[in-house]
Amino acid sequence: MTSTPSWTAGVVREVLPNGLTLLAQREASAPAVAVVTHVKAGFFDEPDRWGGISHVLEHMFFKGTPTRGVGEVARQTKAAGGYLNAGTAYDYTTYYVTLPADRLGTALDIQADALQHASLDREELARELQVIIQEAKRKLDSPGALAHETLHEVLFDRHRIRRWRIGTEAALAGFTREDVAGYYASRYVPARTIVAIVGDIDPVEALRAARVRYADWPAHPAALDPSPEEPARRELRARTLRGPITSAHLVLGWRTVPALHADVPALDLAAAVLGSGRGSWLYRAVRAPGLATGVSAYHYAPTEVGIFSIGAELEAERVPAALDEIARAVLALRAAGPSDSDLERARALLLTRWSRSLETMDGRASALASAEALRDVALLDEEFAQLAAVTPDDVRRVARQYLRPDAVGAVAYLPDGRGDDLAAAHLSAAFRVDAPARPIAQPEPASAIPPLNGRPAGARRAEVLHVALEGADLLVRRKAGVPAVALGVHVAGAGTEQLAEAGLGSLALRSAIRGAGAYDAEQLALAFERLGGSLGSSVAIDRLGMGTTVMADRLGPAAALLRTVMQEPRFEPGEVTRERELMVEEARQVRDDTFRFPFQLAFRGAFGESSYGLPAGGLEETLRELSPARVAAWHREALRGNRLTVVAVGDIDPDRAADQLAAVFRDWQGVPPAAPAAIRWQPASAPVELLAELGKAQSAFAMLFPGPRRGDPARHAAEVWAAIASGLGGRLFDTLRDQRSLAYTVLAFAWPRQRAGALGTYIAMAPEREAEARAAMLEELARFAGEAVAPDELTRAVGYLAGQAAVQRQSAGHLAAEIVDAWMLGEGLGELEDPAAPYRRVTAEAVWEVARASLRPERRAEGVVRGAGGGR
Repeated sequence: MTSTPSWTAGVVREVLPNGLTLLAQREASAPAVAVVTHVKAGFFDEPDRWGGISHVLEHMFFKGTPTRGVGEVARQTKAAGGYLNAGTAYDYTTYYVTLPADRLGTALDIQADALQHASLDREELARELQVIIQEAKRKLDSPGALAHETLHEVLFDRHRIRRWRIGTEAALAGFTREDVAGYYASRYVPARTIVAIVGDIDPVEALRAARVRYADWPAHPAALDPSPEEPARRELRARTLRGPITSAHLVLGWRTVPALHADVPALDLAAAVLGSGRGSWLYRAVRAPGLATGVSAYHYAPTEVGIFSIGAELEAERVPAALDEIARAVLALRAAGPSDSDLERARALLLTRWSRSLETMDGRASALASAEALRDVALLDEEFAQLAAVTPDDVRRVARQYLRPDAVGAVAYLPDGRGDDLAAAHLSAAFRVDAPARPIAQPEPASAIPPLNGRPAGARRAEVLHVALEGADLLVRRKAGVPAVALGVHVAGAGTEQLAEAGLGSLALRSAIRGAGAYDAEQLALAFERLGGSLGSSVAIDRLGMGTTVMADRLGPAAALLRTVMQEPRFEPGEVTRERELMVEEARQVRDDTFRFPFQLAFRGAFGESSYGLPAGGLEETLRELSPARVAAWHREALRGNRLTVVAVGDIDPDRAADQLAAVFRDWQGVPPAAPAAIRWQPASAPVELLAELGKAQSAFAMLFPGPRRGDPARHAAEVWAAIASGLGGRLFDTLRDQRSLAYTVLAFAWPRQRAGALGTYIAMAPEREAEARAAMLEELARFAGEAVAPDELTRAVGYLAGQAAVQRQSAGHLAAEIVDAWMLGEGLGELEDPAAPYRRVTAEAVWEVARASLRPERRAEGVVRGAGGGR
């Protein structure tokens, strides 16, 4: 960063007589406000008999008070245009709501009531425990989560971080109302509670409003039950898990230090040097050569302990080779530390990402509350400054002190019947080699920006500056708050692939990142990351492109690099082949995801072998047939000669930014592609079901029905239907989750795209309840088709969508996506002037008409992943 921002400027703090702490800060970058309730009670505070109870209480927070019935907390928040959620961590539980700034009073009323007066109804608790048990089963079906939490058990013998944090099925089933009420009364006390308010508000008035609502909460002491302390230990430990998964997960870890320790910033940067971005040591040693589809490094430091971990997702047979490369990287970091350029690359990435985490109102409020809980809000600015001050010697020192070869723990989660078990002897051998030389980054070529000799003046609409160049449209908007800019270059015309070439566009864009112009893959990654961003590609259903988020003062160089990648990819055969093999492995890994895989099956059933029925990332069998020559030919056909849409949103001056972008793209030659033809819905008179039986702990299915396209005026009514059906307080949530305890995850959505549209639902449940869940889902959908929605349902949904139209503009990335969607697929920038207006015009009759036309069971496409013991 060119200057150090103050994230705590203007924060107003007050401690009420009962001990509760209030924080408020004005952030006027969007017309929204967040209220975050941070309670210093989490998994660390649970004695063994109550393992998982913090998470149970988090669920019950939304289950009503004496003055708000079951579901009313969510329904009233939704009607005010807000969204709410919660999360339980090891050392705290947090509840947050974000809504339009003029509804702060509503948010405080609801949150204060729920915090102080949770009903904890006995029957509701019994039903919710069944939901949480399904959540626990879903976690068992997540290989990464299972491997990482098992690593905690391997690393720690006594501290509570070693426990399965969500709780076991047996423990959850045994909780009584008295247990939950006892935990609530003893841990949820004013002195351990922080309420942070951030948004387009007057902080003094916000504190006054909060004071009225929280001052009468009686003070009483907390009953603390600290975790057992962990004894010092230095030992190699390994564990192997096996299960019905497709790819292996390898995780390594070391015990480090808690949050307030002075070594935390250097450990965070050590993790970034090793695992953040395409220029990181592990990416270059493990991911780039194809040993793994993904590799990462993290340092996690809650209040009492710390963990440094490295994880990889890979083929089971490649675990030994990946382990060797990971060990070599760690040993190199211990021996020599990072170079100056390595550290600056990692620091630029980390500070930019750190800043972006504070872009939203709830992100900023959560960070302020967390800092206050640890010490005080000034810690937030200090952490930023400490990251900026870490030296290469600091990183080398902490690597030598904590990442010891004789103290590593590891977990390998392997597919049944594949790969060799991991043992401590394997760790000893991998970490016994002589320290290798530190990876040396090749200097990247200079990225020259041509001088600008004038540009078209452009026109403004909806706060967006549009400049039309000969072959590109520049769309620029200022979004203050964080000193960063989201930059994307997009091309229309995606979504034309057929079965034989599924994944071709994704492979071409991902291969382009492996080298372009004068840059090889490593130089290109380093060039972007030293600007504070990573280069990414995206193939959406109707468009494709590349993008990055960089420090705001580096917009010009980032744009020049993006043009190079779009125009001059090298497509070296070896690099294309390596990327293709990684995509083949990723396509196989989809089967391990009980959320994505049912949708992949359902879309295939709905749209067949058209581009809408195929995953953008391709299929295992189609990817293997794509040659480097075909990739290069696709690039010539799909990108060159196509008109670009270039979007920049961030803390920038629009005219100056347009000058910089025009200097880069002024001579691009391209015309818009012809409008694509509509895609036919496949199921006509009988449902289509695609089934995979995988032996998971849960079953899941996705249903799709034909719905309005992007250009159909009825799409807004479809989105209102989805808001009525889905989310906290939605009809499907209430009936299938809250009343019947069928599932933890249930949702509905509208999917309007350029060439076709759909309405969809999803639910994951115990395998033995699959038939019950299907019947219940169809019953609820038949209700939508059989009668108009109630006036209060319509009012809540319209209020929610209208409010979210404003709230979502907290993020530069969301604003950029909104601009691209309106410009490339919609009616133009005019859509952005009052995005809430179309929802306010939706009537109950319009919603009913969409439901009658779409929700016909004989026209549904269903994708089913069946767990062990499941069936119709």
